Amino acid sequence: MQGLHIQGPTLALRYPALRDAPSLFALASDARVTRYFSWGPYQDEQEPRAWVRSLPPRRARGTALEFVVVDGSDTPIGVTLLNEYSARDRRAMIGTWLGRAHWGTGANAETKALVAALGFGPLGLRRLGAYADARNVRSQRALERIGFTHEGTLRDQHRHGGRPRTVLVYSLLYREWRALPLAKLPLEIRGLAPRAFR
Repeated sequence: MQGLHIQGPTLALRYPALRDAPSLFALASDARVTRYFSWGPYQDEQEPRAWVRSLPPRRARGTALEFVVVDGSDTPIGVTLLNEYSARDRRAMIGTWLGRAHWGTGANAETKALVAALGFGPLGLRRLGAYADARNVRSQRALERIGFTHEGTLRDQHRHGGRPRTVLVYSLLYREWRALPLAKLPLEIRGLAPRAFR
C-alpha cells in the first residue's frame, strides 16, 4: 500500500491515481454535483487527469491533502480533502463531494469521520472548519447532523462561473469531536502523512 490509507467500515480514503480519472469524470460531469463549487462540471476526462497529476506537489508543499473516497471494490464515489492547513494554529478546512447516487446514504458522515480521525489523530489538529454555499441547505444540514457548529457568513467569499458566492462557515473542535459518535467509528489509518502535514 503506497501513501496514506484510511479504512472505515464501508468506505476508505486513499490518494487519487490516474486510473481513477474515468470514475471521477463520470461523477463530476454531473452539473448537479458541482453546482455549488468554484469549478466544474467536468467537460473532458483530461480535467480529472490533470487534477490527479497536480496532487503530489500540493501534498509536498502542505497546500492540500486530497483523497478519493472509495467503496468496497476500490471504486471512487467522491473526493474529500483537508486544506487551509495551519500547523501553528493546529487547524484545517475539510471539504467533501460525492456522486449523486451516494447522497443521503450515510457516505458523507463516514467520510467525515475518516478525515476527522486523521486530522484530530495523527495530524494533531484541534479545529476542523468547513464551508457550505449559502444556498446549499443539504450541505448545511449534513454538517450540523455530524456535529459541526455554524459560526457565521462570508459574503461573496468566492466566485463560480464569474458570479460571487456567499458561504457559511462551520467548525468542529477536538473536544467536541471526542464526544460524538463520529469519533467512535471503527477505522484503521495506515501510512504517514506528508512531512508538510506533520
